[in-house]
Amino acid sequence: MKIDLTDTTSSKINKALVQGRRSIGTPAVGMVLTLVIVTDEENAYDALKAANEASREHPSRTLVVIKRVSRSPRDRTTSRLDAEVRVGVEAGTGETVILRLYGEVINHAQSVVLPLLLPDAPVVAWWPVNAPLDPAKDPLGALAQRRVTDTYAAEQPNDELEARAGAYTPGDTDLSWTRITPWRSMLAAALDQVTCKVNSVEVEGEEFNPSCELLAMWLAGRLDVPVKRSVSSGPGLTAVRMQTDCGAIVLDRPDGSLATLSIQGQPDRAVALKRRETSELIAEELRRLDPDDTYAAALKFGVDRLGDRATATGGQEPAADTAAPATAPAPAKKAAAKKAPAKSAAKKSASKAAAK
Repeated sequence: MKIDLTDTTSSKINKALVQGRRSIGTPAVGMVLTLVIVTDEENAYDALKAANEASREHPSRTLVVIKRVSRSPRDRTTSRLDAEVRVGVEAGTGETVILRLYGEVINHAQSVVLPLLLPDAPVVAWWPVNAPLDPAKDPLGALAQRRVTDTYAAEQPNDELEARAGAYTPGDTDLSWTRITPWRSMLAAALDQVTCKVNSVEVEGEEFNPSCELLAMWLAGRLDVPVKRSVSSGPGLTAVRMQTDCGAIVLDRPDGSLATLSIQGQPDRAVALKRRETSELIAEELRRLDPDDTYAAALKFGVDRLGDRATATGGQEPAADTAAPATAPAPAKKAAAKKAPAKSAAKKSASKAAAK
């Protein structure tokens, strides 16, 4: 069932939700949380589709906040709120309210959303695209216990990761981190099967994929070894190679679906490691509402430390001929400094003789 409201208010939207539930014969509210999706018109359909699929596991009230751009200066000073209320089959197992904000009300979206939150239920805010640099300080993010972003949608993912690390607040998370959950589980299980020491790691994946950096930072922080980041044609993460005292451990996924786990001294094993849909990722994030300390530790390790760490912990001492040029010129400089006063004294005596 759909109810369209033009130039409306939050109070009228609440009344429409009650009316819709009564019309379909389900007056009771059985939702467990409120999911606030902040997006634009272009990405609203995909985000809402993923949220509806995730609601099968997490029945929720989904509030989609779309900030519409005003075309003229006059429209920018005129506030208007349009809403579309969906209940029943078209809203998954919960309720959906699509909010379109115009004019000045765009800057006060939290005032529109606050009366629509489910009472005594947790709030999760999700930015599929164009997430704020500090989600916790965003007016809508301040209403939520969990704040979900996706650095994969950023133009410069590495810069976005650095900004997220600097502004991290407990409760922040990223779908780029969620994407590597199966990889982290498989690598941890592989290391449990051996008693060897890991000496170095190589993470291979497509160039602008922050999941590769997050996995590399997690491995570098946990194993305390140099980690190399390699670029491949994808899709996504393609391989992780760990060099140990007992041989190599390789998890290779060239096609984005089926991976091969190779451990020295054991037969190769095929592992299902397919790339997951956004609905599966958001459903995983909704399973936990407490801070993700593991994500925080990996994020704060720092993208810029991956290359520096490989040099610093590689155990390679600089060669003697490399260090020599830095110290050899010192005696020559001292000798030149001693000769300089003698030359200047000779010039002074010569000028005095000429004057006489």
